[in-house]
Amino acid sequence: MLQFGVPASGLTYVERPAVFGLVFHEAKLACVRVDRGEGSYFDLPGGAIDGDETEEQALIREFVEETGMAIRPFARIAEAAQYFRKSDGSPVNNRGGFWIAEQRSLDASAKIEDDHELVWLHPHTALAQLRHEAHAWAVAAWLRRTS
Repeated sequence: MLQFGVPASGLTYVERPAVFGLVFHEAKLACVRVDRGEGSYFDLPGGAIDGDETEEQALIREFVEETGMAIRPFARIAEAAQYFRKSDGSPVNNRGGFWIAEQRSLDASAKIEDDHELVWLHPHTALAQLRHEAHAWAVAAWLRRTS
Protein backbone atom coordinates (compact mmCIF):
# COMPACT_ATOMS: atom_id res chain seq x y z
CA MET A 1 0.00 0.00 0.00
CA LEU A 2 1.27 3.46 -0.84
CA GLN A 3 1.96 5.63 2.19
CA PHE A 4 1.59 9.42 2.00
CA GLY A 5 2.61 12.07 4.51
CA VAL A 6 5.43 12.14 7.00
CA PRO A 7 4.78 11.28 10.63
CA ALA A 8 5.92 13.96 13.07
CA SER A 9 8.54 12.68 15.47
CA GLY A 10 7.34 11.98 18.98
CA LEU A 11 3.74 11.29 17.96
CA THR A 12 1.99 7.93 17.86
CA TYR A 13 -0.33 7.66 14.86
CA VAL A 14 -3.49 5.60 15.27
CA GLU A 15 -4.19 3.30 12.33
CA ARG A 16 -7.64 4.31 11.06
CA PRO A 17 -9.47 2.24 8.43
CA ALA A 18 -11.03 4.73 6.00
CA VAL A 19 -12.60 5.00 2.57
CA PHE A 20 -13.06 7.84 0.09
CA GLY A 21 -15.10 8.25 -3.07
CA LEU A 22 -14.91 9.84 -6.48
CA VAL A 23 -18.25 10.87 -7.99
CA PHE A 24 -18.28 12.71 -11.29
CA HIS A 25 -21.12 14.78 -12.76
CA GLU A 26 -20.86 16.91 -15.89
CA ALA A 27 -17.05 16.53 -15.93
CA LYS A 28 -16.68 17.75 -12.33
CA LEU A 29 -15.68 15.88 -9.18
CA ALA A 30 -17.70 15.92 -5.94
CA CYS A 31 -15.55 17.30 -3.13
CA VAL A 32 -16.29 18.70 0.30
CA ARG A 33 -15.12 22.06 1.53
CA VAL A 34 -14.56 21.71 5.26
CA ASP A 35 -15.10 25.04 6.99
CA ARG A 36 -12.30 25.80 9.44
CA GLY A 37 -12.30 29.58 8.94
CA GLU A 38 -8.92 30.63 7.53
CA GLY A 39 -7.83 26.97 7.74
CA SER A 40 -10.63 25.63 5.50
CA TYR A 41 -9.72 22.86 3.08
CA PHE A 42 -11.03 20.47 0.41
CA ASP A 43 -11.31 16.69 0.81
CA LEU A 44 -12.85 13.85 -1.10
CA PRO A 45 -16.07 12.73 0.60
CA GLY A 46 -15.48 9.79 2.91
CA GLY A 47 -13.88 8.98 6.21
CA ALA A 48 -13.51 6.39 8.92
CA ILE A 49 -15.00 2.92 8.69
CA ASP A 50 -17.12 2.25 11.78
CA GLY A 51 -17.25 -1.15 13.48
CA ASP A 52 -18.01 -4.01 11.10
CA GLU A 53 -18.88 -1.79 8.11
CA THR A 54 -17.54 -2.70 4.71
CA GLU A 55 -15.80 0.00 2.72
CA GLU A 56 -18.91 0.30 0.53
CA GLN A 57 -21.24 0.70 3.54
CA ALA A 58 -18.99 3.30 5.15
CA LEU A 59 -18.71 5.26 1.90
CA ILE A 60 -22.49 5.33 1.43
CA ARG A 61 -22.93 6.57 5.03
CA GLU A 62 -20.15 9.17 4.79
CA PHE A 63 -21.49 10.64 1.53
CA VAL A 64 -24.92 11.18 3.08
CA GLU A 65 -23.46 12.65 6.29
CA GLU A 66 -21.11 15.04 4.48
CA THR A 67 -23.08 15.96 1.33
CA GLY A 68 -26.64 14.61 1.49
CA MET A 69 -25.86 12.54 -1.61
CA ALA A 70 -27.01 8.94 -1.99
CA ILE A 71 -24.43 6.97 -3.99
CA ARG A 72 -23.69 3.52 -5.35
CA PRO A 73 -20.00 2.53 -5.13
CA PHE A 74 -19.07 0.26 -8.05
CA ALA A 75 -15.29 0.15 -8.58
CA ARG A 76 -12.42 0.18 -6.08
CA ILE A 77 -9.63 1.88 -8.02
CA ALA A 78 -6.86 2.45 -5.50
CA GLU A 79 -5.60 1.90 -1.98
CA ALA A 80 -3.38 4.22 0.02
CA ALA A 81 -2.60 5.54 3.48
CA GLN A 82 -2.12 9.13 4.70
CA TYR A 83 -0.47 10.36 7.88
CA PHE A 84 -2.11 13.54 9.15
CA ARG A 85 -3.41 15.36 12.21
CA LYS A 86 -7.17 15.63 12.58
CA SER A 87 -8.81 18.99 13.33
CA ASP A 88 -8.56 18.24 17.05
CA GLY A 89 -4.81 17.60 16.66
CA SER A 90 -4.93 13.83 17.10
CA PRO A 91 -2.49 11.97 14.82
CA VAL A 92 -3.99 9.29 12.56
CA ASN A 93 -2.98 7.23 9.56
CA ASN A 94 -6.01 6.81 7.28
CA ARG A 95 -5.65 3.47 5.45
CA GLY A 96 -8.05 2.19 2.86
CA GLY A 97 -9.67 2.27 -0.52
CA PHE A 98 -10.73 4.83 -3.06
CA TRP A 99 -13.91 4.04 -4.96
CA ILE A 100 -15.66 5.32 -8.06
CA ALA A 101 -19.35 5.76 -7.29
CA GLU A 102 -22.40 7.06 -9.05
CA GLN A 103 -24.77 9.66 -7.68
CA ARG A 104 -28.25 8.27 -7.07
CA SER A 105 -29.91 11.33 -5.53
CA LEU A 106 -29.15 14.50 -3.62
CA ASP A 107 -31.08 15.69 -0.56
CA ALA A 108 -29.31 18.56 1.21
CA SER A 109 -31.55 18.06 4.27
CA ALA A 110 -30.02 14.59 4.81
CA LYS A 111 -26.55 16.09 5.41
CA ILE A 112 -25.62 16.17 9.11
CA GLU A 113 -22.09 17.61 9.12
CA ASP A 114 -22.71 21.36 9.16
CA ASP A 115 -19.07 22.25 8.53
CA HIS A 116 -18.99 20.25 5.26
CA GLU A 117 -20.20 21.73 1.97
CA LEU A 118 -20.56 19.84 -1.32
CA VAL A 119 -18.59 21.54 -4.09
CA TRP A 120 -18.03 20.37 -7.65
CA LEU A 121 -14.46 20.91 -8.83
CA HIS A 122 -12.85 20.28 -12.18
CA PRO A 123 -10.54 17.27 -11.61
CA HIS A 124 -7.42 19.35 -12.37
CA THR A 125 -8.52 21.97 -9.82
CA ALA A 126 -9.10 19.17 -7.31
CA LEU A 127 -5.55 17.91 -7.89
CA ALA A 128 -4.20 21.28 -6.80
CA GLN A 129 -6.70 21.98 -3.98
CA LEU A 130 -7.24 18.67 -2.14
CA ARG A 131 -5.67 18.70 1.33
CA HIS A 132 -4.29 15.15 1.29
CA GLU A 133 -1.66 13.89 -1.14
CA ALA A 134 -3.38 10.49 -1.16
CA HIS A 135 -6.62 12.08 -2.39
CA ALA A 136 -4.85 13.94 -5.20
CA TRP A 137 -3.00 10.75 -6.13
CA ALA A 138 -6.31 8.83 -6.39
CA VAL A 139 -7.77 11.53 -8.64
CA ALA A 140 -4.65 11.43 -10.82
CA ALA A 141 -4.83 7.62 -10.98
CA TRP A 142 -8.43 7.87 -12.19
CA LEU A 143 -7.56 10.55 -14.77
CA ARG A 144 -4.76 8.37 -16.16
CA ARG A 145 -7.16 5.42 -16.49
CA THR A 146 -9.70 7.47 -18.45
CA SER A 147 -7.26 9.23 -20.82
